[in-house]
Amino acid sequence: MKKYPFTLTASIAITVLSLIPVPEEPPLADVPLIDKWVHFVMYAALSLTMWFDHAVLNKRNTSRTFLLLAFIYPTLLGGLMELAQAYLTTCRSGDIIDFVANTIGAFIGVICCYLSNKLWTEKNSAPR
Repeated sequence: MKKYPFTLTASIAITVLSLIPVPEEPPLADVPLIDKWVHFVMYAALSLTMWFDHAVLNKRNTSRTFLLLAFIYPTLLGGLMELAQAYLTTCRSGDIIDFVANTIGAFIGVICCYLSNKLWTEKNSAPR
């Protein structure tokens, strides 16, 4: 886990944010589907954080296997968080639509990982 410090930090932050009580009147409550947008952004960001740790900090090539992992890990974490909310908390409830938002976020995050990797490798392989 020392090689993926930002991924670990983001995973812990998502876990804490997923299990703490939500205020009665959450911020931006008047924004339509704000809860789904938050889920979407958190899990897309987790995928991108994984890419950053892998490609930038550890200077590793991003393979298809890694991109698959950058989708599977956030999707599994999102599913576990929804189950934890449903069965381990009294202040939150699990929601299948939240899980769908998590999964779509992870998928869009992987697409961003792929595009970021292309830009990163082109930039670093350009003659100077």
